[in-house]
Amino acid sequence: LHPHPLPQRAVTSAESPTPPKQQKSDFGAKPVSDEELKKLVAQYIVEEMLPINTVDSPSFRAIIKKIPTSVNAELPHRTTFTSYLEKEFTEMERNLKAALNEIDFVSTTADIWTANNRSYMGVTLHWIRRTTLERHKVALACRRICGRHTYDVIGTEIENIHSSYGLLNKVVATVTDNGSNFVKAFQVYHPVTESDDETEEEESTPKDDDVTFSDLSEILSAENESDGQLSLVLLWIYFVLKHLTTNAESRAVYRSSTAKCTALWNKSSRSTLESETVEEISKRKLLIPTSTRLNFFDAVKRNADIPMGELNALCTKLGLKCFKDQEYQFLHEYCMAMKPLTAALDILQGDCPYGTLLPTLEVLMQKTQAVKDDLSRMTAGLPDAIVQVLCWTTKDAILAAASCPKFKLRWLRDAGRRERVKQLLTAECCTTAPLAKSPASVPSATTSNNFFLKYNTPTPSSAPVKRLFSLGGLVLTPKRNRLSDKGLRSFC
Repeated sequence: LHPHPLPQRAVTSAESPTPPKQQKSDFGAKPVSDEELKKLVAQYIVEEMLPINTVDSPSFRAIIKKIPTSVNAELPHRTTFTSYLEKEFTEMERNLKAALNEIDFVSTTADIWTANNRSYMGVTLHWIRRTTLERHKVALACRRICGRHTYDVIGTEIENIHSSYGLLNKVVATVTDNGSNFVKAFQVYHPVTESDDETEEEESTPKDDDVTFSDLSEILSAENESDGQLSLVLLWIYFVLKHLTTNAESRAVYRSSTAKCTALWNKSSRSTLESETVEEISKRKLLIPTSTRLNFFDAVKRNADIPMGELNALCTKLGLKCFKDQEYQFLHEYCMAMKPLTAALDILQGDCPYGTLLPTLEVLMQKTQAVKDDLSRMTAGLPDAIVQVLCWTTKDAILAAASCPKFKLRWLRDAGRRERVKQLLTAECCTTAPLAKSPASVPSATTSNNFFLKYNTPTPSSAPVKRLFSLGGLVLTPKRNRLSDKGLRSFC
């Protein structure tokens, strides 16, 4: 302790720190102009997919009146607001066409959807911005299709949609399902290239990178068909079901366990009382598989996540047969074997470049085979049934993965395969941008970007157009079935 305080130097006002000025918040809302008010309401109605007559709702207009607006600003009623939406849609379409003029490579997805006795051709557009390498997508069309969905109708409509946006020479791929009508449409309407002028002898000689179209619709059972169209997901379902129903080790337990799951799903979905019983005992709702069984894994996993004691207590409460130990074990092993596949499908159905396809399938094969040691005799052959669908590849898919900066050649673990892909990539680069004798003619970054964009602009699946139709299902309800084709697309 010091008996006397230490002398302190006087601090002048010039040396004292200036206290920061406190920022004052301005809570006074600025008046909204007439144009801004209409844009805000239009954005709300379109993004939330509300009926246009929302603007006539007295309660909605009462809310809007609370917004400070400029003089004479007023929300128009339905008829005038519909005209405003059409004008904004036309402007958006004009801006899109202007933006597409600056893009060299695009891809599309296409499908046909039927609801309320109407059929629609849906097309989504995808491209990669050259400067940022960011992926972009838009709903390009949702047009009414009348009559039969024959190959010539499909081919003509897709060609018309592409040409209306000036895309005929820019589309590097159109991704669809494997429906026979779509397959024939692309066989007949594919663009003519120099390779089409080859001799008949050359055409009759098969090449490794040729695309082979196979009619696989007959291999699917009736319950797994969707308008006669085939997808990779349904193909996997077919091979998995074929193995489980024909293999002696799994046939009986698969049928008994799925029969009990089905009885549980039926009970919980057909009665409010039973549904409440399920929630009371298991503290969750059960998932019900769709007609195409695309969510069968999720539904089974939800059942398997319930402890066996609670699951059997639930069955007893509902008057159903309880699960045996072997059946409950089968459900867990089925989920274990199918988990890598469902994770891969989630990736491939996202908005990712085409180069994602082969690396994802490569990892899927490794992870699927890795779980074999943890499976019993009941499901030991299931990984092989899944992997056999993956025994295919195409030249474009290889080049897309090899030219994608995210993957390059890292997904190839075998040195021999890596070297072969490297040679393929080098040969393709020399073909695309041949090197001249002059050192100054080495391909630039622009050339490399073009190669990447050409092969990675397509999507691995047609899931984007399926999502477009999912949105369409929310819009095209019986109350709004008079919505025009153009108006439907503006909402989607």
